[in-house]
Amino acid sequence: MTAAAQRLMEVLLAPQVSEKSTFVGEKHNQYVFRVAADATKPEIKAAVELMFKTKVRSVQVSNVKGKEKRSGRYVGRRRNWKKAYVSLMPGPDGKKQEITFQVTE
Repeated sequence: MTAAAQRLMEVLLAPQVSEKSTFVGEKHNQYVFRVAADATKPEIKAAVELMFKTKVRSVQVSNVKGKEKRSGRYVGRRRNWKKAYVSLMPGPDGKKQEITFQVTE
């Protein structure tokens, strides 16, 4: 595996599953991913196309601030992270494409 392909495998960290991401996914054919903090839009697009064998229409990126948490008199912060909304192109027959997160051999 080349260094570029290795980098693309490290860009996507996890799918973000929540009520909001499910609603967005059904309405706009988008998927939400937690991505590396230094990932760029072209890297995210290439990583999704490489890992899931689909065509990506666009990528929107959002930086999420970590929440402040306290335990008694001690105050701390959660880590900041980056979220990517990935919009997919329609399939060749006009149907919407889907990403499955199950391992297929």
